[in-house]
Amino acid sequence: MTNSSSRPAVVVRAADGEPIPAAGVLHLFKLTGEHTDGRFGLEEFTVPPATLGARPHIHRGHDEYFYVLSGQLTVTTGSGEIVLGPSDLAAACRGSVHGFRNASEDTPVRALCMYTPPGYEQYFRDVHAAVAAGTELTVDLLAELRGRYETDSL
Repeated sequence: MTNSSSRPAVVVRAADGEPIPAAGVLHLFKLTGEHTDGRFGLEEFTVPPATLGARPHIHRGHDEYFYVLSGQLTVTTGSGEIVLGPSDLAAACRGSVHGFRNASEDTPVRALCMYTPPGYEQYFRDVHAAVAAGTELTVDLLAELRGRYETDSL
């Protein structure tokens, strides 16, 4: 049976994706809206030891889901901090306060972040471009860049 609206499956190999280093965190975008017709985005990210990944903020235009692969990710929520270990998951739906960091002094964190809908990867491209241009990453600059993508810094 042939369906004229069918599409080939997207396969992304282990080392493939769009690497975007931003503010000390390596983001490897495996799927973006271009791959999924604007339905879903997926990144694998690595947070080095003793590194702040993201200050608390709120997304108004998308949901994020954090799934820890290795290490311990400290996630800030509206209720305080919680430590996630391998196979733990946190859902930061629209309107949820969240941020994250690696509190370990010696172990990196590897995790997945899923986006619905996708598009927030452009924020990380913007941060990376600012750094590449020699711009200092200040709290105010990050807030301005986040604001472009329906995100409020706290």
